[in-house]
Amino acid sequence: MNGTPQVQQVAVRDVRFGERVKLVEPCNLYGCEIADDCFVGPFTEIQNGATVGARTRVQSHAFICELVSIGEDCFVGHGVMFINDTFSTGGPARGRRELWRATKIGNRVSIGSNATIMPVSIADDVVIGAGSVVTKDITEPGSYAGNPARRLKGKT
Repeated sequence: MNGTPQVQQVAVRDVRFGERVKLVEPCNLYGCEIADDCFVGPFTEIQNGATVGARTRVQSHAFICELVSIGEDCFVGHGVMFINDTFSTGGPARGRRELWRATKIGNRVSIGSNATIMPVSIADDVVIGAGSVVTKDITEPGSYAGNPARRLKGKT
């Protein structure tokens, strides 16, 4: 092999920021919106069209893909992965956006480290345990954990 790779640098480009947003580089943010008083940790990618609500913290190594909307006062732990491709045809969509699905996260949602969030809706006031895999909508406040994530208890 004798090829030369095409190298692309991490960057912050075409992002709409609110006031007092704090970023820790390196992070790769493009075409997204990040509201007031947010924190974005290092080694984080937030893709085109994703939105992050006010006062939300996104910890290091998180991946927030297209079609994800995160509410206000949320916490996204280290290494949380959002998925927009469900492999509905038996494999990756390979850029066929019509096969991607959206994710909507409510307000005051905390997602533990290394959780995986499939295309779902999550209600306000929910806690997702570390390492959980959320495969279905969560419509009631409370704590959820496991693979697939199940309700542990309601909000107290």
